[in-house]
Amino acid sequence: GNFLRNKSKKERRIRISTQMVLQQQTHFLTKIDQEVEEEEPFHGFIFRSKLPDIFIPHHLSLTDYIFQKFSGDGEGDSTSTCLIDGATGRILNYADVQTNSKKIAVGMHRLGIRHGDVVMLLLPNSLEFALCFLAVAYLGAVSTTANPFYMQPEITKQGKASAAKMIITKKCYVQKLTDLKNDGVLIVCVEDGDEDEVSSAEDGYVSFTELAQADETELPEPEILPEDTVAMPYSSGTTGLPKGVMITHKGLVTSIAQKVDGENPNVNFTANDVILCFLPMFHIYALDALMLSAMRTGAALLIVPRFELNLVMELIQRYKVTVVPVAPPVVLAFVKSTETERYDLSSVRMMLSGAATLKKELEDAVRLKFPNAIFGQGYGMTESGTVAKSLAFAKIPFKTKSGACGTVIRNAELKVVDTITGISLPRNKSGELCVRGHQLMKGYLNDPEATARTIDKDGWLHTGDIGFVDDDDEIFIVDRLKELIKFKGYQVAPAELEALLISHPDIDDAAVVAMKDEVADEVPVAFVVRSEGTQLSEDDVKSYVNKQVVHYKRIKMVFFIEAIPKAVSGKILRKDLRAKLETECSK
Repeated sequence: GNFLRNKSKKERRIRISTQMVLQQQTHFLTKIDQEVEEEEPFHGFIFRSKLPDIFIPHHLSLTDYIFQKFSGDGEGDSTSTCLIDGATGRILNYADVQTNSKKIAVGMHRLGIRHGDVVMLLLPNSLEFALCFLAVAYLGAVSTTANPFYMQPEITKQGKASAAKMIITKKCYVQKLTDLKNDGVLIVCVEDGDEDEVSSAEDGYVSFTELAQADETELPEPEILPEDTVAMPYSSGTTGLPKGVMITHKGLVTSIAQKVDGENPNVNFTANDVILCFLPMFHIYALDALMLSAMRTGAALLIVPRFELNLVMELIQRYKVTVVPVAPPVVLAFVKSTETERYDLSSVRMMLSGAATLKKELEDAVRLKFPNAIFGQGYGMTESGTVAKSLAFAKIPFKTKSGACGTVIRNAELKVVDTITGISLPRNKSGELCVRGHQLMKGYLNDPEATARTIDKDGWLHTGDIGFVDDDDEIFIVDRLKELIKFKGYQVAPAELEALLISHPDIDDAAVVAMKDEVADEVPVAFVVRSEGTQLSEDDVKSYVNKQVVHYKRIKMVFFIEAIPKAVSGKILRKDLRAKLETECSK
């Protein structure tokens, strides 16, 4: 029972010898023996993994760690397949990946990228995304990953906030980068196969082909410390606008090791696996739990630009895919499809679900489609790394329950706290999930206040999710304390949409909440207070917002009300709005 520490109150008797002054005038000293009962502080209920902690090489940089098996006396075969481009069939082995990423790193260095500089990766799932991320890491620089389908204002905001010095993107997205280019940010273009190459003299853009032709032997060797930032995806956290999440070399090494290292890894990826990756690589789930974890274990990663059900099933059949990571909307697509019987999906031995909570009914239904596969869930955040994984995936598996998101990842601690008192709770009591370990983010970029609200003085990261730990140490998520909306696993920050809404000249006030949706899980809906005397329509509001944001942030419904309910402090009472939404939808 190492996984639960219940430090109950213990009494211990100690003898204290003290000297007391009884008479100040005569300085008469006497010794007295005093017996006291002292109580050890109560630390509460802390949950740990059923698996033992392991050694994690925090001293290694991210690239040294993930390619450790392919250096020196490592057992890895550098000629084995590392990356497969599902769109073109192009294959890179582990030697190719290391050589090509080093070439790109040298090319970046020649263009002025140095240790600590920020490079934005505005790329879809592709070999180039993987190679560029590794190249940035080799230099001790920082990758800020962004959704290539973002609209220009969203990209500009992240580019400026992160102080990106270079953006690597496809030629078809460069029109969104005008503002950043005018600010002096260097734009590197990855050409599509049917596009003409971009010359470095053409409009100030740099060709990726030119960048990737450098000599890898000229790679500099900067001093990279464990606490140096290596990745900076953007997340809204528990509240507010998207913020840069500073993830260190130590943090990513820890998060990967917690899943795939050790004699009995929590997630038993092997060098024989072919792991499918259609989930967006700019998101921490695919970046950490798929791409980097696959490389650490010597597996092959099959990269698909986007999820298209029939294409995915055809690729599973063609490449004998063994691991299929999914999100709830993908599970729903598999469950509803009548086409699955046309394909041979028998090679799939493992299906991992993440990004959002999966309902038990869906989990049970998808098991029927993949009878040879172990199925389970995981849970984590951009800020926290992986928090929990199903032990059904372990090399020596444990029996698990449908609906659970796993047990606490090893080399980490979890507690459940009362949302009012902050007191840690025992098993089967719901409260906010808090996690502690070396996998946590360093903090939010240039936002110490938000960092302090998220990670407390004792190192506990408050997730904003409500859940409980049952008698078998399995974690169940039951609610959300945070304001975040989850559309097919993508984050939608209400504050971001509210800021857009109130910038409209005919809107006095606005609030955004989530509405349940069978396909997307949640969609954003707006409550709007019109300016006096205006005739603003629902279509007007939708058009104004939706042309400025990526598709999953688009407002789906608008309700006009006289006032937004707020507390005395000015905080929006979203609970009241959700109740009003329920009433409106039931009409």
